[in-house]
Amino acid sequence: MNPPLLISSGTIVDGRGGEPFVGDVLICDGRITEIGSFSRPEELRILDATGLVVAPGFIDIHSHSDFTIFNDPRAVSSITQGVTLEVVGNCGHGCAPITTPELFQHNIYGYEPGMEMPWRTVGQYLEVLESRRPAVNVIALVPNGNLRLATLGHADRPASGSERAHMCSLLEQGMEEGAWGYSTGLEYSLESGCSEEEVAQLCGVAAKAGGFYATHTRNRFGEARETIEEAIRTGERTGVPLQISHLSSVSRLATNRHWAIEQAIEQVESARQRGLDVCYDMHTRAFGMTNLSNAVPASAVEGTRADIVARLGSQRVRDRMRAYQSIVTSLAQMGWDKMLLFNCPRHPELSRRSIAELGQEWGLDPFDTICKILVEEIESLHSVLVLGYVYSPELTHFAFDHPSCMPGSDATSLALDQNLRGALIQGAFTWAAWFCRYFVRDTKRFTIQEGVRRLTGLPAQRLGLKDRGTLCTGAWADIAIFDPLTFRERGTDFEPGQIAEGMKHVLVNGELAVRNGRLSETRSGRVLRHA
Repeated sequence: MNPPLLISSGTIVDGRGGEPFVGDVLICDGRITEIGSFSRPEELRILDATGLVVAPGFIDIHSHSDFTIFNDPRAVSSITQGVTLEVVGNCGHGCAPITTPELFQHNIYGYEPGMEMPWRTVGQYLEVLESRRPAVNVIALVPNGNLRLATLGHADRPASGSERAHMCSLLEQGMEEGAWGYSTGLEYSLESGCSEEEVAQLCGVAAKAGGFYATHTRNRFGEARETIEEAIRTGERTGVPLQISHLSSVSRLATNRHWAIEQAIEQVESARQRGLDVCYDMHTRAFGMTNLSNAVPASAVEGTRADIVARLGSQRVRDRMRAYQSIVTSLAQMGWDKMLLFNCPRHPELSRRSIAELGQEWGLDPFDTICKILVEEIESLHSVLVLGYVYSPELTHFAFDHPSCMPGSDATSLALDQNLRGALIQGAFTWAAWFCRYFVRDTKRFTIQEGVRRLTGLPAQRLGLKDRGTLCTGAWADIAIFDPLTFRERGTDFEPGQIAEGMKHVLVNGELAVRNGRLSETRSGRVLRHA
């Protein structure tokens, strides 16, 4: 057994918003046993934190690392930013439950045909992930897209009574096997046919099991108020704690973008005043991002590559799909010149160019331009991303100002030496570092204690964690130790794969995962199952 570890002389920021103070933290058997000023045991390992912030490990409340953390459990992009816990299964996307992997591959970020998926149920997925010894702790939600695929396939319609019963059974099983809640991605083609009634019925299952509900809302243009109303109505009706995902999305649903966010926050605050448990999260990018393939209905990309090429190449089929409203068309409300391509494996010369620019060059309208790109990239159909530059700093500030808003990556954990096609999502290497650098150091909108609370204590409260997310006696020693003057992101919009700097030491369950800015060989994360 290793002797106790003493983190000495650091500036302790507790994650609950308390005033920082200089002190020591003593760790024994993975937990914090003393904090502040105390008598030191004789036999010690000492980690000097003079001049550094000692904070709880950061919690990524909105991650899409479901598959990438299985494929590469080092979670380099996360651990090097001080992230010690990721919540996966968001936006209705995720790894379990599944039937045949081929049917679910397009709903799992980072998955490519032929890759191993040795599980079917949520419980099996958690067991396999645990056997991989992830570098960070992991909590999983049950994704609605998987429930729909397992029950309705790609059908774009509300579920019938018997189909709802089957989805409820799958969700109940997933909750019993350790999931912490249920998520939807109602803007995506797999789930756009969901009725409010079926979502409420599934939320009732999650509530009964003590879980929470995270929703990427419907986001139809002209319905900025209605989309938040539906989410809150569902939470109030079923009693399920509600987490609204990347709330800033409502800004693209109205001509007056500031009003759209303002009324959304007012609805959240009104619900909280009525006693409802409602919070929201925000990604930290200046743009919205999605797979370009989301511009067409899910049924258009079923079958073989030849089938897909035939559909997308048919003028008759394209004309039938042209009016399809998607997350891509929603992002494009600000103009197709704001919609830039990224990660075109076969045609890298298309990256960084806009849909409007390419359409003008090819003599095509935006939808035909998208179909042409998808055909050209058929071998990597779901790897091509489109970035919609729709969020201004003013709107970002306004959304983050509310005390119940927490940041999340909305990305996948990655490593620089194992870049999966389609998995390099902007934010993976930058989100937490950007948040601390921008909001705490540069703009000073948050104090260091408030910035840390948003990354630690607030998401821990949402998850119901009593022994993570804060520095206190008895808590698990998930700890981020960083230089407050130099901690910053290095990744950019089009060169996102660069490790952040200024994170000196990271402990996960008391074990050093990062020491002196370098990764250790230790992977001590755990898969946390809901009681």
